[in-house]
Amino acid sequence: MKSGQKLVLIVEDEESIATGLRFNLQAEGYEALVMGDGPATLTYLEDHPGRVDLVLLDLMLPGMSGYEICRSIRELDPILPVLVLSARTLTEDRAHAFECGADQYMAKPFALPELLSRTRNLLSRNERLMRVGESRARSQTRDNYSFGDVDVDFRKFEVRRGAETSTLTTLEMQLLAYFIDHAGDVLSRSRILKDVWEQSSEVSTRTIDNFVMRLRKYIEADPAIPRYLLSVRGTGYRFVPDEAL
Repeated sequence: MKSGQKLVLIVEDEESIATGLRFNLQAEGYEALVMGDGPATLTYLEDHPGRVDLVLLDLMLPGMSGYEICRSIRELDPILPVLVLSARTLTEDRAHAFECGADQYMAKPFALPELLSRTRNLLSRNERLMRVGESRARSQTRDNYSFGDVDVDFRKFEVRRGAETSTLTTLEMQLLAYFIDHAGDVLSRSRILKDVWEQSSEVSTRTIDNFVMRLRKYIEADPAIPRYLLSVRGTGYRFVPDEAL
């Protein structure tokens, strides 16, 4: 492996698809490794912490579903990007994948140029978020952003509220950072889709609502009566930190 080469882990039991993905990823300059089931995938991730840069995950696998694998990946590494590739096209399948921690979802059959574009996007996103965290740390006296009893650590992808600490996925942190960067603004769902997800063809506005509910669990004392992350009826959301009240 060349120094600095990104490793993409392909979790796919259909040999022809796995071989094609590996070939094309290698042609793009990535290292690509294929796993055919969940246990082998999780064992590799446990034995090589921090080694994998992106997981391409099929949902229909023998013995252990992609949903279960995704949940387990999130327990091992909350910020590792996961791109789901699945023949399942129902809205509830996509929603469930996002609930399990997936960052993006593509339905099979997929267009190779779009897959490679999303791969590049996900691989660069963690780096962008890390740079944002480092920039914030340099420009502030602390390494985080605080409001009320909440501290957001951009470099560790952590949110602390009182005595409770939660580790966010890359997409959760990207969405929270977006709200913080646009504090006080009314943000429509369509704008959030365009700016945060960047690729919106496989994502519905309902997905945004699900992610907002998850963020509220991290930052609100009572998620049912939010104080900071407010709904704007018929439009979207507005983040209101204490200083903007």
